[in-house]
Amino acid sequence: MKLESLVKDKWVAGCDLVEVRSAVSGDVVAEATSGGLDMREILTYARATGGKNLRKLTFHQRADLLKGLAQYITERKDQLYKLSFQTGATRTDNMIDVDGGIGTLFVYASKGRRELPNATFLIDGTPEVLGKTGTFAGQHILTSLQGVAVHINAFNFPCWGMLEKLAPAILAGVPVVTKPATVTSYVAHALARMIAESKILPEGAFQLVVGSTGDLFDHLTCQDLVSFTGSAATSEQLQRHPVIAREAVRFVAERDSLNAAILAPDAAPGTPEFDLFIKEVAKEMTVKAGQKCTAIRRAFAPSAHVDAVIAALRERLAKITVGNPELESVRMGPVVGLGQRNDVLAHVASLQKEAQIVVGDPEHFTVEGGDAKTGAFLPPMLLHCADPIKATNVHAIEAFGPVSTVMGYRDINEAIALTNRGGGSLVASVYTHDAALARDLTFGIGSFHGRLVLIDRDCGKEQTGHGSPMPHLVHGGPGRAGGGEELGGIRSVNHYMQRTAVQGSPAMLASITGRWMKGAPIIEKDKHPFRYHYEDLDIGQTFFSKNRTVTLEDVEHFAHFTGDTFYAHMDEEATKGHPFFPGRVAHGYLLLSFAAGLFVDPDPGPVLANYGLDTLRFIKPLQPGETIKVRLTAKEKSPRNKQYGEVRWDVEILTDKDETAATYELLTMNAVRPKAA
Repeated sequence: MKLESLVKDKWVAGCDLVEVRSAVSGDVVAEATSGGLDMREILTYARATGGKNLRKLTFHQRADLLKGLAQYITERKDQLYKLSFQTGATRTDNMIDVDGGIGTLFVYASKGRRELPNATFLIDGTPEVLGKTGTFAGQHILTSLQGVAVHINAFNFPCWGMLEKLAPAILAGVPVVTKPATVTSYVAHALARMIAESKILPEGAFQLVVGSTGDLFDHLTCQDLVSFTGSAATSEQLQRHPVIAREAVRFVAERDSLNAAILAPDAAPGTPEFDLFIKEVAKEMTVKAGQKCTAIRRAFAPSAHVDAVIAALRERLAKITVGNPELESVRMGPVVGLGQRNDVLAHVASLQKEAQIVVGDPEHFTVEGGDAKTGAFLPPMLLHCADPIKATNVHAIEAFGPVSTVMGYRDINEAIALTNRGGGSLVASVYTHDAALARDLTFGIGSFHGRLVLIDRDCGKEQTGHGSPMPHLVHGGPGRAGGGEELGGIRSVNHYMQRTAVQGSPAMLASITGRWMKGAPIIEKDKHPFRYHYEDLDIGQTFFSKNRTVTLEDVEHFAHFTGDTFYAHMDEEATKGHPFFPGRVAHGYLLLSFAAGLFVDPDPGPVLANYGLDTLRFIKPLQPGETIKVRLTAKEKSPRNKQYGEVRWDVEILTDKDETAATYELLTMNAVRPKAA
């Protein structure tokens, strides 16, 4: 199998060949062609063709691309499973990598549809009035970068690693150039072929570089972004590249991480939390043969429970069968290659200067269906560090394989201090049923971690695990972990966009953003705004209602009818001296009800449904005898499908003195004008 690069939507071979070997047998499974590619041309094509094509599409259209891609790969994922066995991945490991990557596409497709407008840019926050009279204002917007997302992926997750970076970039409208790790590039290459063959993404939106990146970094600009997953040493080298510094290229790093699991003092042997801790530590040591950036490297327990923890882990790890991952009986395959095996053993040797191996002997272990000499097999290895306060290696060296170190602590403050000596991690998990302890640990270690998982008997069955980054939540961490953020739902989409403060008159800002704001012109027409189909309704179109006086009888009837007999509505004496109410006042929800009666057009028409209110505020209490009126303005429109679109209305309830009593945004679904037969 010769692995070519996907350049300008064509498969191109490099000038050099690199042998890629099976982690299981050591046999050559592929030849990666590397070098000889014009990196300037690759980036130019992505910007000029891919970026242009993507930016034409709305967020909803891009979300549809991701959904279509997820469905296409799902139908062909067995091909990826079969190839991934050669990387040492078991079927369970493949579910995390392949299905996890597909699931991430589905999540971003859903979030793009539900949480983003059917537009090509985002409005960030509310307008800021910058002048006394309201004629000068500011609004933040987010627009797609006009560059390239360069994704450099690690060897451990050739599918998930590619797709979890791809999803937010494509949703943001930024084309991708992805570079997989060579040792598992045959799996990433197969996935890239599926993406290309699907023809779902527009031209130039996706390119694959196999092997060396050559002089790619020399051609980056301020509009580009680099997202890197790998070692701290490589990350530091790339971040120091002069072009990265000169152009202020956005750099997102996810790298080495000495993640911790903390058994709290209340989680003694025999408790559900103790059992969950043992299960999770063993799982994180053996899933993907411990080759996870989120794996548990340091397991902290109260000193009194350390022996019990080691005994329980020894018993659980003894049940793990190491061998050929294609066998149903095997629970842990080899690490990714002999080079990685040697690297893990070298790091274990460094750890042994401060800790002793208490489970697992790398020189004597059984391999089922494989050869320990030709394959990159290792047993799960558990170490115990008796003095973690004086130790340094256990808090600084990551053996990227089936390795973890158990350490004791005397009290919760020492547990916090030891955990934070990791220097910044992707994730820590806490096992406790004591909310006060959980709070102390959360605020004690939170600033050193990108994610905290609090696991107890209440969430034990449903929790997704210490080592499972979810696309809804941030994946990244401070310090040693790289300081970057991936995933996190729409937060990660924003990384591929530029926030810009736009200043001008309300009329100008409304015209640019497509969102009416106070001070912008209003449009009055003969017909009620509710009589206009979605596409015929103008932003700024406004309706002014008639007046209605709120009587004491109205207030008392509403109180008894609804059961809301709060004293401020019913007892004049009780309101004397009140800081907010000048006397008996009308219910806020009575005003909302009367407002609806003042602006609703009752006959069947284009308004199909009112489905909610946003930003409701009651500004001025209204006393019986006062009069209200309503201003209803079409604020924003967002198409949903061929039948209807969403309309956001700005609603202001005013008194007869033009004082604002209440404000809110009304959401309706309005029908699209039927096409002529």
